[in-house]
Amino acid sequence: MFRSRQALWLAVILLAVCAVYSNSFQNSFHFDDSHTIVDNPYIRSLRNLPRFFTDAATFSVLPANRTYRPLVSASLALDYALGHGYNLFWFHFSSLLFFLLLLAAMAALFPAILNAARPGPESANANRYVSLLAVAWYGLHPAMAETVNYIIQRGDIFCAFGVVTALALYARRPKWRKTGLYLLPFAFALLSKPPAAVFPLLLFLYIVLFEREGRNRYAQAALSSLPSLVLCGLLIALQAAMTPKTFLPSTISTYSYCITQPFVLMRYFGSLFLPLHLNVDTDLQPFASLTAPALLGFLFVALLAAAAWITARTPALRPISFGLLWFLIASLPTSLYRLSEVENDHRMYLSFVGLVLAVAWAVFLAVEKAAGERRTAILRAAAAAGVLLLACYGYGAHLRNRVWRSEESLWLDDVQKCPHNGRGLMNYGLTQMAKGAYPAALDSFQRALLYTPNYQTLEINLGVVYGAMHQAADAERHFQRAIALGPADDQAHYYYGRWLDQSGRTADAVRQLQTAVALNPSRLPARNLLASAYVAAGDLDDARATAAETLRLEPGDLGAKAILAHPAAQSADYWINASLYQYQGGNYEACMTMARQALKLKPDSELAYNNIGAAYAGLRQWDLAIENERQALRIRPDFALAKNNLDLYTREKSGETPQPPVNRTAEDWLNASLKDYQAGQYETSIRDAREALRLRPGYAEAYNNIAADYASMRQWDKAISAASTAVRLKPDFQLAKNNLAWAQSQKKLGAQ
Repeated sequence: MFRSRQALWLAVILLAVCAVYSNSFQNSFHFDDSHTIVDNPYIRSLRNLPRFFTDAATFSVLPANRTYRPLVSASLALDYALGHGYNLFWFHFSSLLFFLLLLAAMAALFPAILNAARPGPESANANRYVSLLAVAWYGLHPAMAETVNYIIQRGDIFCAFGVVTALALYARRPKWRKTGLYLLPFAFALLSKPPAAVFPLLLFLYIVLFEREGRNRYAQAALSSLPSLVLCGLLIALQAAMTPKTFLPSTISTYSYCITQPFVLMRYFGSLFLPLHLNVDTDLQPFASLTAPALLGFLFVALLAAAAWITARTPALRPISFGLLWFLIASLPTSLYRLSEVENDHRMYLSFVGLVLAVAWAVFLAVEKAAGERRTAILRAAAAAGVLLLACYGYGAHLRNRVWRSEESLWLDDVQKCPHNGRGLMNYGLTQMAKGAYPAALDSFQRALLYTPNYQTLEINLGVVYGAMHQAADAERHFQRAIALGPADDQAHYYYGRWLDQSGRTADAVRQLQTAVALNPSRLPARNLLASAYVAAGDLDDARATAAETLRLEPGDLGAKAILAHPAAQSADYWINASLYQYQGGNYEACMTMARQALKLKPDSELAYNNIGAAYAGLRQWDLAIENERQALRIRPDFALAKNNLDLYTREKSGETPQPPVNRTAEDWLNASLKDYQAGQYETSIRDAREALRLRPGYAEAYNNIAADYASMRQWDKAISAASTAVRLKPDFQLAKNNLAWAQSQKKLGAQ
């Protein structure tokens, strides 16, 4: 009966966690997600699954960030396949699923530990409920929100899941130990992230504290831990062999990094109770010497170690000792191995597993001792207070999910909490630049300069924003300084080349883009722009060679296919089709480049101007978007899509957010559909387009919107059906024809 009740309460906890994270499924990609997921061509095909295990270069397009985490990359490729593209739901669903599995594994491990410390049927019920309390605290704690929302950090989720599951199997299934089955989840953890290497130490402590007594217990525990230690050594050696020499985890000195970590651990410990320091990118700087805060950190670690030693001497207190030592040991990898930041929220993920157990058990024992004869009433009151606290923690996690909703909300939270963080100020400025708020972006970049005066990425972004503000001399000066600070940074050469290309300096652009591609061959935007620049320069042989190399990385790249099919002979419609492909992939610069190729062949192409306008809107450069839509309407005054775009962009520029009219017209619904499409909300866009069709059943533009939405979700059959209907209703609808041709070509590629 107790077990069924425990299973019921565990189900309630898991449902509560799902409710807390219900607002996270459409949270955007962030930070390191860009180079490991969004720009990473290798996760776009399941054919690369074997390669993830043999080539660490597939983990990221940034050479300095390439490390060996094959199971993480494999899971991302699976998410991409399930979502038929970058469908945020599937990426978040996978992370949350393993988070729930971790909680289930904790619910299996914790009672085994508590029953070993205080055995007997009279204690079993309390042990189970304390275990569930600890699991709920962990699952609802706001500190977990970063790891669950930050998709590439699912490596920490996999790592913790594997370590806890391995220890739970060892503790609960003694008869299976000879088979070595408990080592499988440990291997899973270590192939996901290196901090799992602490498992042999945790296993050793578990055996010493809960399974062995007497003088020989340490030798017996060491012998029992030996298989896990051997496997750990082999997998760490594999990790070292597979990690490229380009991997550069940190530029902080080892001394400064290490003397800062005890203070960081003290902040982590405090965050369990009052999570006040949660932030995506801290402004805590490494200590240069043994300052007072550094010494305070060392004192804290000494006191924690002393508490663990004292509690280890009494069997009933050993879960406290084990949990405190778990916290310290799980923090060792990120405390001793230099990383680029001295602290991160996601580093608490594994260490908090032990800490919540230690604190929950200590609180229970204290309340039980103080209760005396009124034990039942006091424990019930304490349980009610605990549930209230858990609700508060859960609400805090729900609020943290809102912070992770978009890049703007995330970095606004960062600069409010860490106003001296140059990188945070720069990233917040990027969100303003994306909206077309160039003065606000420039202000953030200039404030960031005060704290990071020699940051090459900041110099790149200063160049971009000055370029957008048509201040050519300042733009070029910052691009060139970025290259001087980081001559091996492909991004500095790429963005400088892009600006040169936009400025009409094709020859100079080609040189910079060649350098960018040579420095980092995995970046597709640089390849696409270089191929287009070759075409603009009349160098068709190099354009074809670059396009062929691009197709080896991304076989479905339509722009590269267009160039390979004798670019000089391509029609304007073909380039418009390639432009549309780039737009639907969010590659707005490439979209404009290819639309301009169409204009060279057909200067009066309203579709090309419309595509350019839509691309500028994607970049939130409203003036240029409006100018191009007006040009499209000068050529074809009855172009409904351009009319809708012009109306939408004009309202976006003015900052108007009118409430939807009570009786919305078909055009209103079509505009709403277009806006949702541009925001990446494809399902909502489809619903809005269908509302338009309810009011006007033969509305070809609405069917075309639906086709574009399904194409963006890579649901080719539905895209083909909708586009075919649009063309049937309006045979001269060239944009729908392009969408139809593209969807058909992509379906054919998938079949191949």
